[in-house]
Amino acid sequence: MLAVLGVLIASAVVDDGVFGAKEAWFYVTLLTIGYLVSRGLAKAGSRDSSDDDQ
Repeated sequence: MLAVLGVLIASAVVDDGVFGAKEAWFYVTLLTIGYLVSRGLAKAGSRDSSDDDQ
């Protein structure tokens, strides 16, 4: 969340054509994809208590 806010604030402050809104939203999209992939990997590696043989 803080990374997304940082990218959007940096875009608003700089906004010189090189790092504008289009680039900022592209980086927000990349951050979101990275977060979703990392959460998926974390969930895939976790064990559920119902998986235990009793």
